[in-house]
Amino acid sequence: MTVLSIQSAVAYGHVGNSAAVFPLQRIGVEVLPVYTVNFSNHTGYGAWRGPLIAPEDVREVITGIEERGAFAEIDVVLSGYQGSEGIADVIIDAVARVKAANPAAIYACDPVMGNAKSGCFVAPAIPELLREKVVPVADLITPNQFELGYLTGTEPDTLESTLASADLARSMGPRTILVTSVERPDRPEGTIEMLAVTDDGAWIVQTPLLPMKANGSGDVTAALFSAHYTATSDAAAALERTASSVYDLLRLTHESGRRELQLIEAQEFYAHPRLQFAATRVR
Repeated sequence: MTVLSIQSAVAYGHVGNSAAVFPLQRIGVEVLPVYTVNFSNHTGYGAWRGPLIAPEDVREVITGIEERGAFAEIDVVLSGYQGSEGIADVIIDAVARVKAANPAAIYACDPVMGNAKSGCFVAPAIPELLREKVVPVADLITPNQFELGYLTGTEPDTLESTLASADLARSMGPRTILVTSVERPDRPEGTIEMLAVTDDGAWIVQTPLLPMKANGSGDVTAALFSAHYTATSDAAAALERTASSVYDLLRLTHESGRRELQLIEAQEFYAHPRLQFAATRVR
């Protein structure tokens, strides 16, 4: 499998491509990383250095990959945080060109906008761009529960309302939805869930909720689920493998006491997930 991953990059720590590339490589995926920013560290520190990469420069890198004849070999185009408004058009154009070369390729979009604790933290124009232009051309999206509500104009909280919101999102274009950070009021205390919804049904998986915030964990989740689902067409299996790998990554990070994901230390959990969490069919 080959993934064209268009995301941010940092030198220190692990977010964007700096979080997604290595886990994908560790499960045997060829990754073509294209950077949208090249920062010293993620912006959660409040201070960082390095440039936003101009959309035309991002387009030039993608065109260079196309000129090598690589588009016919790409199975997944993956995108995450979009640093500037112009990146959306570059990604949409790249998706169209990849699909022209390989009609079986899919576009997996992580519509990064914010979370329930921090609210929306991207530029004001980005949510509308995602909702109106990007999500409709995606085959698979991986919003958290907050972002799902933002995309659909709903307030998902229960399982039923989250499923209904996922169906609304699927009516926008993407047929497969992975909802992360699902926190419904009737779940057991100290747990958190992920929900996958496809044309074939819906499945939920529950893991312990660790008392920590981990920048980049959503990027790892989107990358692993996209790869596993593309490889197997089995949403339940992809959900179980992804939840297992990401939980052990977060557990190791929490135990380390470090702020940044212990991405390298957790590598065996990508290649050989413990599969300690079972997905339950809910529809």
